[in-house]
Amino acid sequence: MTSLLKNTGWKWIPSLYFTEGLPYIMVMSVSLVMYKTLKLSNSEITLYTGLLYLPWVIKPFWSPLIDIIKTKRWWIITCQIVIGGGMAGIAFSLQTDFYISISLAFMWIIAFSSATHDVAADGFYMHALKEQEQSFFVGIRSMFYRLAIWFGNGIVVMVAGFIHKYTNFKQAWSICFIALAGIFILMSYLHKKTLPTPLTDMNSKSLKKIFSELVKAFYTFFTKKNIAVIILFIFFYRFGEAQLSKLAQPFMLDTMEKGGLGLTTEMVGFIYGTIGVIALITGGILGGIVISKQGLKFWIWPMALAMKLPDIVYVLMSIYKPDNLYCIATSVAVEQLGYGFGFTAFMMYLIMIADSKYKTTHYAFATGIMALGMMLPGMVSGWIQEQYGYTNFFVWVMICTIPGILLIPFLNIHKTFGKKTL
Repeated sequence: MTSLLKNTGWKWIPSLYFTEGLPYIMVMSVSLVMYKTLKLSNSEITLYTGLLYLPWVIKPFWSPLIDIIKTKRWWIITCQIVIGGGMAGIAFSLQTDFYISISLAFMWIIAFSSATHDVAADGFYMHALKEQEQSFFVGIRSMFYRLAIWFGNGIVVMVAGFIHKYTNFKQAWSICFIALAGIFILMSYLHKKTLPTPLTDMNSKSLKKIFSELVKAFYTFFTKKNIAVIILFIFFYRFGEAQLSKLAQPFMLDTMEKGGLGLTTEMVGFIYGTIGVIALITGGILGGIVISKQGLKFWIWPMALAMKLPDIVYVLMSIYKPDNLYCIATSVAVEQLGYGFGFTAFMMYLIMIADSKYKTTHYAFATGIMALGMMLPGMVSGWIQEQYGYTNFFVWVMICTIPGILLIPFLNIHKTFGKKTL
C-alpha cells in the first residue's frame, strides 16, 4: 500500500481524468445552458446538442486507428491541444453574427476530440500501470472525472452567470471559454512533462490484423445469446432520462410565463451543477456498495425503480412552480441520487455482457448503443416539450421509463455477478 501511495501515477492520473471529463460535460450539458441563455428555442437546443452524441456512438469504429498511429500518449496530448483550440474557437465565434453555426462547428471538433481522448486515455491507463495499480487508481480516476462534471456544470455555469451581471451573455461565455482554452493548453503541456512513456504503448499490430479482430469482435458481440433483448435494454434503459437531462436546466431557466421556474444562471449552476452532482456521486457510491454485497441480480429491480420513479419531482415542480430554492434543490438532489444509484446497475450490466475475449471492444459497442439511446430521444425532446408544455413533457418522460423496466425480467444475470467474494 505504501508503494502505491508513492506511485508516480499520482502525478498524472488526477489531471488526466479531470481533463477527460471536462470537454464531455461542456459539450453535453453546459452547452444546453449556454444556448438557452443565448435565446435559442428548446427544440433547437436539443436537436443541435443531441447530435453531438454521435462521436461517442461511433467511436468504436475509429478507435483501432489509435492503436496503430503514433502512441496513446501522443493522442492524449494532441487531443488536448485540439480541444483547447476548439474552446478558443467557441469564445471568438460568440462575437460574430454567425455564432450559432460557428460555435456548433467547434463543438463538433471538441466532441470528436473528446471521444478520441477517451479511447486514448483509457488505453494508456492500462499500458502505464500494472494490474494492482489499475485497481488502486480506478476510484481516483472516477473521482476526478466526476470533479470535472462538478466544475463544468457548477463552477463554469455560475461564473458565466456572475459575469453576466456586468455584461451580456455572449461576453460572459466568451470569457469562460477563453479560460477553458487556457486550461487545456496548460494540461497538454503538463501531460507532456508528466505522462510516462511505457514501452508497450506503441501497438505493433498491422491495420489488417486490427481490422480482422474488430470484425471478429463485432461478430461475437452481435451473435451473443439473447442479443435482441440486450440491445433493446441498453437502448431503452435511459430512454426517459435521455429526454429529461436535455431539458432539466432549460426548465429551470425558463420564465414562469413559459412554464419554467425562472431561476438565474448562477442558481441553476449551484443547484444542478453542485447539489445535483454531489447527489449523483453519492448515489453511484451507494449503488456500488449494495451490488458488492448481494450482487446485480438482487438489486437490478430496486435500482431501476430508484432511477425512474424520482423523475416525478419534475412533474410536480412544473405543476406547483416552487420558488423556494431549498425545495427545488431537494427535488433535484432526490432525482440525481436515484439516477446515480440506478445508473450503477446499468454500468455493471454493460460490464457483464462485455466479459469475453474482446471485452474492451464489446464494452465499446455497448456504450455506443447506450450513447445512441441518449442521442435519438434527446434530439426530439425539445420539440415535444414545445408542442405540449413542460408538465405534459415530464409526464411523457415518466411513460418513457417504462420500456426499460419491462425488459428486466428477460435479462440473464447470474445471481452472483457483481457480488464481492471473500
